[in-house]
Amino acid sequence: MKAILFLVVLIAAFAFFAKNVKKLVSYLNVGKNEPRFDQPGKRIKNVLSIGFGQKKLLREPLAGWMHFFIFWGFVVLLTAILETFLQGFGENLSFAFLGVFYGPLVFSQDLLALLVIVSVLVAFYRRNLAHVKRLRVSKHSQFDANLILGLILLIMISMLLQNALHISIEKATGIDTLDSGARFLSSAVAAIFMSAPYHSKLVLFQVFWWIHVMLVLGFLNYLPYSKHLHIGSSLFNVYFSKLTPKGKLKALNLDAEDLTKFGASDVEDFTWKQLLDGYTCTECGRCDSVCPANLTGKPLSPRKIIMDIRHRTMEKAPSLAANKETDNRHLVDDYITEDELWSCTTCRACMEECPVTIEHVDSIVDMRRYLVLNESRFPSELAAAYRNLENNYTVWAFNWRDRAKWAEGYDVPIASDVHDDFDILYWVGCAGSFDMRYQKVARAFSELMNRAGIRFAILGNEEKCTGDPARRSGNEYLAQTLMKENVETLSKHRVKKIVTTCPHCFNTLKNEYPEFGGTYEVVHHTEFIEQLIAEGKLKLSASQKQRLTYHDSCYIGRYNGIYDSPRNILGKLEGSELVEMKRVKDKGFCCGAGGARMWMEEKIGKRVNIERVEEALSTKPGVIASACPFCMTMLTDGVKAKEAAGVEVKDIAELVIEAMNGNQPREAGLTN
Repeated sequence: MKAILFLVVLIAAFAFFAKNVKKLVSYLNVGKNEPRFDQPGKRIKNVLSIGFGQKKLLREPLAGWMHFFIFWGFVVLLTAILETFLQGFGENLSFAFLGVFYGPLVFSQDLLALLVIVSVLVAFYRRNLAHVKRLRVSKHSQFDANLILGLILLIMISMLLQNALHISIEKATGIDTLDSGARFLSSAVAAIFMSAPYHSKLVLFQVFWWIHVMLVLGFLNYLPYSKHLHIGSSLFNVYFSKLTPKGKLKALNLDAEDLTKFGASDVEDFTWKQLLDGYTCTECGRCDSVCPANLTGKPLSPRKIIMDIRHRTMEKAPSLAANKETDNRHLVDDYITEDELWSCTTCRACMEECPVTIEHVDSIVDMRRYLVLNESRFPSELAAAYRNLENNYTVWAFNWRDRAKWAEGYDVPIASDVHDDFDILYWVGCAGSFDMRYQKVARAFSELMNRAGIRFAILGNEEKCTGDPARRSGNEYLAQTLMKENVETLSKHRVKKIVTTCPHCFNTLKNEYPEFGGTYEVVHHTEFIEQLIAEGKLKLSASQKQRLTYHDSCYIGRYNGIYDSPRNILGKLEGSELVEMKRVKDKGFCCGAGGARMWMEEKIGKRVNIERVEEALSTKPGVIASACPFCMTMLTDGVKAKEAAGVEVKDIAELVIEAMNGNQPREAGLTN
């Protein structure tokens, strides 16, 4: 009778679960197609390291290990659950046929059950008593999290009680199996029931067995309705995470004849993977805890963006899947505001921290594309930037004919003048060409290349903005126009290797130009300078006593993994002391200028650059070192705002020149 009843319950539970899974998969089908099935080897490797290895979660040790034990507890305890299900068809059925492997298996089950219980209690404390800021969401989310934690705790306790009673019953009948010896925790609990009547033990065993089974099946069927849906979707999300370079945005096919809408205004405009991101969000808040916009009082919450996508998917997808008429609301405006989208600096900190590889920035840029290309809605400051890009090929209102003016009187060859007789193209960028402060960096780096005997040239007036500001702000059409024109110019000069002082130019040229026919070896100037020093082509002879701190640029750091080269260079400056800020490398804090924020006014909350400069000043530096024109501008403005007398902001190239010239850095490449 028990076996028949259990079979009915089991079939009903799994049928209901399968129905919900089918429904959720059908909702994904309303998203656009996107090929994410290539390179299965790399994808499996990601699942092993990020999914099973919990690599990203362990970036925050306490919460990471807590989640690690809960995750692996469930993985191992699946064997215990299967054994419990077997007992539904026969109380003596077990995995004992595994022989010598059975003891270690049941020992690990008890050990992990204990670790899961401890981890759940820690989670309860963090969520309800410690009041960790990133865990404060809504009352519903709090209830949901506590309910899930409670279910996990009850599943563990009911399993231990069931096993304890089974051991007590066996001992009462004179049986002492390997099972009872290896289950150290269950055996300890079994002592409580040793004096109980045999019949009572049999009844209690059945009670706890059914409680355990119903809790497991109830937990399984609650997941599709819970924020803990990620338990089922996270490994899939990790498997389907993008394998293209981190700094590469997905291009729009602007030549498609059926393209009637750009970007995304609602869930049907996203890809199925972006909707899967919504399913997978754990609402853990790690993204919010590192978001520079969120931390400085802006309306942006990366977590809310993804949660809104999920809520809107659950709300709208059923009607779309059934081809019914939909409501007049949209994800953009009715759920996500313009201020949220324009607050993003595209620093990628949210994606770096996300334990389940959600791609927040890509979705934000897609919604920006909709606002810019379909609605012509964008901050007023961007209107001038777009006009300048169209007319002057730079974001600033400078004449494009003056792009090479900074190099007049200096030994800086121009590609067209030397008839392509050069080995390396120095991509100066808009800042190096037009910003008076950063022109000094361009000259310093040019002098370094001259001193090292490098045969280089610049494009001069032929160079145009790489398209980064337009692309990150959603103006894909303008960005692609600039990119294609630059590729044509680079092809004309048969360029193979490019070095640039701007991380934004570096990232775009390296990771995004190949899609438009421009494949080059692209090197950031910090990597190049490090190589020249290692080869002995640059001699750092002068000693200068100075205290330095280094600010990581997001676009060479999190986007391209360049952390060591700048630090290795600074470490070779005799007499200099490098003192790190609290947030460095892949945990570094954005300067606030990325995602075209450089050309937008910061009207809400605290300025991001002030937050970063305050952190830099806390190290008591004489010099804040940078390797990016945007960072240099933001840090310099911040130092001025904080009235930090005696603190300078310098580029790596300038510091190297000083280490070669002594305290009298000279203008680069002087011909006299």
